[in-house]
Amino acid sequence: MKKRAIDVTEYAGTIIRAMKKGILLTTAAEDKVNTMVIGWGTLGTNWVRPTFVAYVRESRYTLQMLKRNPEFTINVPLEEVSSEVIAICGRKSGRDMDKLAAAGLTTCPADTVSVPAIQEFPLTLECKVVYSQLQEADKLPEDIQQGFYKADDKGFRDAHYTFYGEITAAYILEE
Repeated sequence: MKKRAIDVTEYAGTIIRAMKKGILLTTAAEDKVNTMVIGWGTLGTNWVRPTFVAYVRESRYTLQMLKRNPEFTINVPLEEVSSEVIAICGRKSGRDMDKLAAAGLTTCPADTVSVPAIQEFPLTLECKVVYSQLQEADKLPEDIQQGFYKADDKGFRDAHYTFYGEITAAYILEE
């Protein structure tokens, strides 16, 4: 598998458009690799570094993985992806299964992080977390609180952690 280096800014539109249908955030810790579908993210520059900002709910297995190993890859499809792949990676938990195997996804070693790329989602951003913070839902506008962070019957709101990942490599996997 060949990696063609890219300028992230030239692919920003591609990444943002793909996010509407779902892209993958992949993590790895110890001997386990996990991936999840994300539809939110921010691509830009922070602290004079190219950055992808990802949001991960407190309840997600991905959060546990990121806390153990603060590195991730962003995996973007360049062609249509099976709705079954999106369903497995977006609705199932890596606590309970190997989502990559169930979805038929193939990993490829990364260059600068310990988290693999995914061949079927060839546009890859390798990221090292430079900052993370739990969002305080009560500081968000009321409509966002009601739309995304309603308290359950125990008063728990499943808030998001924000992860600023410095993009340390960006490429497209090619055969």
